[in-house]
Amino acid sequence: MEAIRPVPRTLLRDRAYEAIRDAIVAGDIAPGAVVRDAELAGLLGLSRAPVRDAFARLVDDGLLESKPQSYTRVTPLVAADVRDAAAVVGAMHELVTRVAVPRLLTAHIDAMRDSNARFADAVGRGDVGGALRADDELHDVLVRVGGNRAAAATIARYSPLIRRLERRRFAEGGNCRSAGLHDELIDACADGDVDKAVRVTAEIWRGLEDLADGPDDSEGSEALDLSDVGADTGSSGSSDSD
Repeated sequence: MEAIRPVPRTLLRDRAYEAIRDAIVAGDIAPGAVVRDAELAGLLGLSRAPVRDAFARLVDDGLLESKPQSYTRVTPLVAADVRDAAAVVGAMHELVTRVAVPRLLTAHIDAMRDSNARFADAVGRGDVGGALRADDELHDVLVRVGGNRAAAATIARYSPLIRRLERRRFAEGGNCRSAGLHDELIDACADGDVDKAVRVTAEIWRGLEDLADGPDDSEGSEALDLSDVGADTGSSGSSDSD
């Protein structure tokens, strides 16, 4: 049984964090909903320890808020917070774009074009989740090639705040961004035009700041919708030890 080894606790913490984060971003756990570590641990097939660790990270990320000895709940959608996050994430994307463009290879450009084709297809089908995944994949090419770990970490930390509002706006009848700006960005990258690529990147993220213009959520309902939490975690109901 040499192939069977204990699962590192860091992986359990990461799995809990990603599952709960994704459920919040998708709206499966609504703004204002109270979350309980025991309840989510049962759904995820984990003990409470990695879920509590995930809660602490999500508080730092701005997706949860906690009052000691009282509650932990999903933060409301606050336009000012989203605008702040979009400004920071946009600045990081401009930074990585400036560094990445001179380093891009044909394979990178092809990957960006493929992502944009899937983005446009998802938009046409009204698949918001698919569109946002393809959008992430397109920009992640530049993040990876840029190689700035601090920028990548900042983008990963604050992007969920923006994605949560994007999903809400689209569900309310808004439109996904056009693939046209992506085409401009990709063409600039293919031409090695750093300044233009940075300008287009800035335009893309200004649009996301503008998306935050609108009413904030109220504190919302205390009820939890946990139906999809853990659906993609691969858990079979086994738990780790505290």
